[in-house]
Order: sequence, then structure tokens, then C-alpha cells
Amino acid sequence: MISIDRFLSDEQDPKAVEKVIGKLNDLLTTGEEILYLAVQKKPAVNLLPDSIAISNKRIFYCEPGNLGLTMNFKDISWKSIKEVSFKEEFFGSKFICVPQHGENIVTEFIPKVQARKLHQAANEQLEAYKELLHQQKLEENRAMATPIASAPQSFADAAPIDIPTPEPIQIAEVIEEPEDETTLKLRKLKTLYDKHLITQEEYEAKKANILDSL
Repeated sequence: MISIDRFLSDEQDPKAVEKVIGKLNDLLTTGEEILYLAVQKKPAVNLLPDSIAISNKRIFYCEPGNLGLTMNFKDISWKSIKEVSFKEEFFGSKFICVPQHGENIVTEFIPKVQARKLHQAANEQLEAYKELLHQQKLEENRAMATPIASAPQSFADAAPIDIPTPEPIQIAEVIEEPEDETTLKLRKLKTLYDKHLITQEEYEAKKANILDSL
């Protein structure tokens, strides 16, 4: 069970935090953790505040329903987010999430201190995700460049010979050793799934597309 104490450091509503964290505990996936939680503070009545939670995999939007008897959750993963920002106003701040596709998600009346920390936590996770994609791209480029670079060397080593030897057979085996493009695509897809960057449905659909192209 997640402890709520560390989510009360910036005067968050304790009742709202307890309710949201209790529900979020059942929604987290393996290796996922809540990093920060901000609670809306409306200028007049604040009985049913919305909350925004930042995890290392996504942003959760938590909205009470049925006069507080239920809690509605919406989430958006870091791969689907273009950027985040906040705008300070007279009554708190607006927290703005800009998705890769669709309209901006705007939440008003977030206390200014909480909005700044919410923005900082979200930005850190967004940058970490972008860096992960960058590193994966570099690894893919290196993996694809290695067979191309090694092939000319193999042919260069295969100097003309006067008598039959096993060497040409060995060279042919070296040339055939690198994985083909389809195998590389499947390996890349499995890596993205293992790192929880795509859902199982996306994994199965993309895998089927790759196999269908053969």
C-alpha cells in the first residue's frame, strides 16, 4: 500500500489524497510508482477537487463523480505527450498538457507551489522518456550498421586461392550470420514491449503487420 504522507508536503487536501492514492494503488503496473500528486483548490467550494498524479510511466487525471462516491481516472502515457506547461493566475495555476494528437488538457485551480512541482516532475519524466528513445535509436543504428561494415571486410579477406579450401564456406557463413530486417524489427518491437513503452495490444498488432509483410 502506498503511504500518503509524502504527498501532503505542499498542503494537499488529506482526504482527497487518501481517496486518490487508494484507487491509484490498484491501477499501477509493474515497476510503476507515483512521484507527485497535486490537488485542485477551488476558490469557493472545494468539496470535490480534481487531482493530477505523475508516475514514471504516465499522467493520471482523477475526477470525483456521483457526489464523491466514485472516482473517474483518465491517463496519458509519456509517449503520447508533446509537452507540459503551467500558467499562474490569481486563483492558483492552470496545468496544461499538450498531447501529440488532439486538444490540450487543461486543469485549473492547482495551487501555485503544487503546479510548479507538478510541472517539474512531469518535465523530468518527459525528458527521461525522450532520452530513452534517443538511446534506443542509437542502438538500432549501430546494430544495423555493424553487418554492413563487416561484409566488405569478409569479402576482402576472401583472396583468390589456387586450391579448394574450407575458407570460402566459412566466409559464406559469416555473411549469412547477421539478422535480416524482419528479425531486427521483431526484436525492436519486443524491446519496446518489455520496457512498457507500448501496450500488449499495440505489440500484437505491430507484430502481425510485420509478419504479414513477409
